Amino acid sequence: MNLNATLIAQMLVFLVLAWFTMKFVWPPLISALDERSKKISDGLVAADKGKMELETARKQINQELVSARNERQQRIAEMEKCAQLVANEIKCNAQAEAARIIATGKAEAEQQVVKVRDMLRNDVAALAIKGAEQILKREINQNTHAEFLNQLKEKL
Repeated sequence: MNLNATLIAQMLVFLVLAWFTMKFVWPPLISALDERSKKISDGLVAADKGKMELETARKQINQELVSARNERQQRIAEMEKCAQLVANEIKCNAQAEAARIIATGKAEAEQQVVKVRDMLRNDVAALAIKGAEQILKREINQNTHAEFLNQLKEKL
């Protein structure tokens, strides 16, 4: 066999193989590599987008937490104010009730003092009559001397 013919035959086989590989093998491989490369780049873009969304979500959560804390503090302050107002109102009502009870007690005490004074006047008048009766050794008629006794009661 001739060396040149072998080289030419091998060259033809190589060219056919190269043509076959370029026509039928390389396009699916290149498309698979391109598709894989595209998936990887899409995955990286999605990961970056996910990281950005995560960071945005974290910032938003932190803002909402700060807002919720501020709102909670504001509500607590409002409730404390409200409780203070209610306590002051209760205190004022209790003081008014105490003043009313004291005034009622004083009025009742004054009525009892007046009542006791009247009873004492009557008792003193009766004692004076008995004393006068003892002194005079005679009986004094209360009906005839009622005016005198009333004047005596008023003086006492």
